[in-house]
Amino acid sequence: MAIYDISPTWQTEVKNKARGAIPTCDNSSISTDLVAWNKIKTLLEKSQNNGTSFSQGTVSTYSLVACSTFYSGGILAPNGDIHFIPFNGGTGKKMTSAGVVSTYSLIYTSSSLCRGGVLAPNGDIHFMPTGSIVGQKISISGVVSTYSLAYTTSVLNTYSGGVLAPNGDIHFIPFNATIGQKINNSGTASTYSLVYTKLGAYIGGVLAPNGDIHFIPHAAAVGQKINSSGVVSTYSLVYTLGSAYAGGVLSINGDIHFVPHGANRGQKISTSGAVSTYSLIYTLANGASFGGVLSPNGDIYFVPGSLSTGTPNRGQKISNSGVVSTYSLLYTSGITGVSSGGVLAPNGDIHFISFITNSSIGQKISTLPAKPLNIGLCCSPFLNKF
Repeated sequence: MAIYDISPTWQTEVKNKARGAIPTCDNSSISTDLVAWNKIKTLLEKSQNNGTSFSQGTVSTYSLVACSTFYSGGILAPNGDIHFIPFNGGTGKKMTSAGVVSTYSLIYTSSSLCRGGVLAPNGDIHFMPTGSIVGQKISISGVVSTYSLAYTTSVLNTYSGGVLAPNGDIHFIPFNATIGQKINNSGTASTYSLVYTKLGAYIGGVLAPNGDIHFIPHAAAVGQKINSSGVVSTYSLVYTLGSAYAGGVLSINGDIHFVPHGANRGQKISTSGAVSTYSLIYTLANGASFGGVLSPNGDIYFVPGSLSTGTPNRGQKISNSGVVSTYSLLYTSGITGVSSGGVLAPNGDIHFISFITNSSIGQKISTLPAKPLNIGLCCSPFLNKF
């Protein structure tokens, strides 16, 4: 059975086990007994064994609607739309599965507005607040609304990214925040204590197969996670650096890879909690990559960044067997940045989210599976987050 061949039995099991695993997202909580991830893992492994049309994805560009807004991260909606998360400015942007790009108005705007997003169980897409003093979301029907936060501060970049927890809570990833924050299914925001805080501590998070949410270290000297019971803990890292990593990706074998931003080494944590590093081919002092995406064949693509210096003229990826390689990009940018985060579409395309204001060029990698992927699989919180 290939990744796109989903039996009714599998759909029923996943509906009872994994949030976001079917297009309507009207399902119960993720099991922490590895059942939910093992179902996804099995499909991905079969896809990997079957291979894709090309071992190296095909890079191409396409037209975007240019607007004076930066975007940071993207989320796949259950209807197939890809939403670009507004970082600065007052305009939302989305692209349909047919490639039609459009913009829409937001209710609340500010500079350094949001970074990353999360698909809620009811199909709402929450924009993760980084400089905003209210929460903002868009429903599957396109209605934009706001809600109150429990914690805000005058310090910019409070949170950066988010992850859906097994119980349906959406956790904001602390960047400069001194306390944790989450919002539950009923829309109530609340806070909780963190073990470790630092300016620029974490960017992005990953839901592990056991239900833990790992905060990805940016300038943090230790790793930090929260389990499905709400217990926050820390663990030692092998490699640390200011601006080290930005975002993370869960691999088919269960390892969580930290995406190198300014790091000159890759770093990952296994399902057993063992932290290790590996060599990279391409590094940049600040901004090599920002976020990453797991492709159907098991490769993890690091999304080209360059948010501060340099021009990333090469993409970089790591295979499920641990082989690091690079590939050429069609579109690159200078110091204003090229992209920030990425999204896997059901047709196998990996879209890089354009960070540049007024950009009219999108870039994607077509992994070319034999048939489209199941959209519910692509909407899984294990894969569809920043």
